[in-house]
Amino acid sequence: MVFSSAVFLFAFLPVVLLVYRLLPGIRSRNAWLALSSVVFYAFGRLSYVPLFLLSVCINYLAGAALGRFRQSRAVLAAAVALNLGILGLFKYADFLLSNLNALLGLSIPLPGIVLPIGISFYTFQGLSYVIDVYRDPGERSRSFFELLLYIAFFPQLIAGPIVKYHDIAPQLRSRHPAAEDVASGLARFITGLAKKLLLANTAGLVADRVFDELLPAGLLDARLAWLGAVCYTLQIYFDFSGYSDMAIGLGRCFGLTIKENFDLPYCALSMRDFWRRWHISLSTWFREYLYIPLGGNRRGRGRTLLNRMLVFLCTGIWHGANWTFVLWGLLHGALTCLEDAGLIPTGRLSRSRPGRLLCRVYTLLSVTLLFVLFRSASLASAGQMLAVLFTAPAAANSAYLLRSLVPPATALLLGISLLAAFGLGQRVKARVRALPAGGQTLCLYLGRGFSLALLALCLLNLSRGGFNPFIYFQF
Repeated sequence: MVFSSAVFLFAFLPVVLLVYRLLPGIRSRNAWLALSSVVFYAFGRLSYVPLFLLSVCINYLAGAALGRFRQSRAVLAAAVALNLGILGLFKYADFLLSNLNALLGLSIPLPGIVLPIGISFYTFQGLSYVIDVYRDPGERSRSFFELLLYIAFFPQLIAGPIVKYHDIAPQLRSRHPAAEDVASGLARFITGLAKKLLLANTAGLVADRVFDELLPAGLLDARLAWLGAVCYTLQIYFDFSGYSDMAIGLGRCFGLTIKENFDLPYCALSMRDFWRRWHISLSTWFREYLYIPLGGNRRGRGRTLLNRMLVFLCTGIWHGANWTFVLWGLLHGALTCLEDAGLIPTGRLSRSRPGRLLCRVYTLLSVTLLFVLFRSASLASAGQMLAVLFTAPAAANSAYLLRSLVPPATALLLGISLLAAFGLGQRVKARVRALPAGGQTLCLYLGRGFSLALLALCLLNLSRGGFNPFIYFQF
């Protein structure tokens, strides 16, 4: 089940929200949300529900053991090994065996394990809980349903944001969502739904044609290749930030505050700044649970650079079992290290207006080119696409292909996507906040009307049929 489906919008969400509002106490509400979240997960693939519940049980028992044997490194190591072992088996077994076969000339049969949906996200949430309890045994959850809700909470179960246990534990034990929380949460949900259905899917249709049809057929020139690269850069941002908006909005409906996951990443002044704005929950998770325990920046410049490269290597591996993801992570790490060493002087350049413009161009160009690697099925196809971007002359049929790829309606939505990606919505909100109280009230009602109009457009889009999976479901 996905948020952008009729089953979710007209059946699952209304029932879950209505029953939640009718239940009397926090325990019954938590149990209802936990049960609903497991049902939501079961719609993805019923056979993987036992694996998911096993993961929750492992972390619950590890927390109980850490509560009894305070700060036991053996218990922590066992819990981390089990979590990462399950993730490694189901996500990386085929990748490791295929590379071992190629390297050693072996013929070990690949198990062909189907990737459980959301396993990377719920594994990291379970690890967050165990590590937090190791650091402070007082954080331990004494209710299995409370922990199940933390890991399984359906708005962010499949594709994040990754919620750290210490951030949300107090809300699991006490919360009082008001009617205004539900209204503002639903408005945020509709914004995310529109990002997905109207913007991400539109850009994705163009990107898919370029990467999956025109590139293998040798029909690309540089103009078409850049169009595909830019469209994928827009698609992945609006797809993932749209999902995060929906998760944050739904969390607000149930009285749970989920932290922001994106902050205009395409306005970043450096690659380091980009990672402070992109997939913030993953960046902070790696910083708190890997980078700082490795020593962070406290052991000299050389060790700092090594720690950063290890974190970005893990970031790439986390995204998928493919050398494209590994190289994508390493290149991001290399660019941030070069910036930190002053070899790419973004800090000095950003002090002036022309320098800031240059920094933005460098960052956006780097992000776009690296997303070509991220999107490609193999290193070979990534190299082919990158070569076309910079060397292929205009082809005779490119004008026709451009018109077929970008009809007027698509061009309009891509233009709106560009404005939104560079902060138009945030600038409008800032202007509204500067208005007197009466003006803000009027804008609030106008905003509610705008949300209803967006919802109508989304429902019209859904009525055309088709499946709308999110990119990060594969991770």
